[in-house]
Amino acid sequence: MSKYCFGIDIGGTTVKCGLFDTDGNMVENWEIVTQTEDKGSHILSDVAETIAAKMREKSIGKGDIVGVGVGIPGPVNAKGEVLCAVNLHWDYVNIVDVLGKLTGLTIKAGNDANVAALGEVWKGGGVGYKNVVMVTLGTGVGGGVISDGHIIAGANGGAGEIGHIHVDDEIDAACNCGNCGCLEQVASATGIAKLAVDKLKETDEPSLLRGVQNISAKSVFDAVKTGDQLAIDVAERFGKYLGKALAAIAVTVDPEVFVIGGGVSKAGSVIIDYIEIYYRQYVFKGSLHTKFALAKLGNDAGIYGAAKLVIG
Repeated sequence: MSKYCFGIDIGGTTVKCGLFDTDGNMVENWEIVTQTEDKGSHILSDVAETIAAKMREKSIGKGDIVGVGVGIPGPVNAKGEVLCAVNLHWDYVNIVDVLGKLTGLTIKAGNDANVAALGEVWKGGGVGYKNVVMVTLGTGVGGGVISDGHIIAGANGGAGEIGHIHVDDEIDAACNCGNCGCLEQVASATGIAKLAVDKLKETDEPSLLRGVQNISAKSVFDAVKTGDQLAIDVAERFGKYLGKALAAIAVTVDPEVFVIGGGVSKAGSVIIDYIEIYYRQYVFKGSLHTKFALAKLGNDAGIYGAAKLVIG
């Protein structure tokens, strides 16, 4: 008889859910709304409810479920404790205890970016590698570190928070984390757009971007693909920031491959071109030949990785 597990990826807007068999095949995926009201106190009960409903629908008993894996947008330690998850309005929550009591199932939890990295190693852009750093370029910059096939979470669950590496002493605006000059401020989708807006203010140089009402990372890289010099300058600056940061990460964890994901990565290999040239320039020679790849699982990386937490 088949055994199953659930992969749950809790985000600030939606909770992505997946039912998998233990061979790693997705049976079904769906979403529910993340109810962040009342300090997010309804989120885990909603997750428990949707799991129970799916089990009833599929006529699956608790004995057929090996567990539930959960990805959380915040640091998660080895005990499944979240000290703070800003996007969920959570202070301290022990995911393993709370969701375990609500479902009666085995629970394992991890930071969402780390879990997404595990998903890409298992079924996506990192297949075939055991030492991987995933970089997620979205509204923020997330990261996940996989060493010898296992997530590196750190003592407090904060390992892989690469978006908060300090990269620029001249930035005096505060990042969401409260510090200034973080990688997230210059390499995220919003960061790239700001680099472009600032560049347009600094020069009268003609550019396709001058005709764009709401500049985005997509519009920047669309312009890059046409040979627009101002957009290319912005992409160069982005690439230098991220390439240098990844060079620093490489001398710490020495990955076989960097997997680049998130919404910005939809621009394709042009993204990697600008990162890789600066990575090669600054990296320690022992990690000079680390590969780069685009993520393949898109928004499903988190639920795949969460499922892998419990499948093992």
